Amino acid sequence: MNKIRKGDEVIVLAGRDKGKRGKVSLRKDDSHLIVDGINMVKKHVKPNPMKGETGGIVQKTMPIHQSNVAIFNGATGKADRVAIKLLADGKRVRVYKSSGEEIKVA
Repeated sequence: MNKIRKGDEVIVLAGRDKGKRGKVSLRKDDSHLIVDGINMVKKHVKPNPMKGETGGIVQKTMPIHQSNVAIFNGATGKADRVAIKLLADGKRVRVYKSSGEEIKVA
């Protein structure tokens, strides 16, 4: 079970964008995430007349490693860790380590 999922609000812990918050838009693989507005780079793109694309410099969001982000706890306003809690009926849910309350994806 992934502790950080698509739709979670996260805060960056390390790197150029340290302290910024964003929403996870995609899990690239097991360890990399794409977060909206985080890790933006300028890419030089060649024109492709077959697809109708113009060339130039475009801003693109690049993946960030999941160890460099933490889930944002709205109740405390700080970064928090995630724990997996087993309910009585056998379901597994994600909870905040600090408060023990369940994480709800908006």
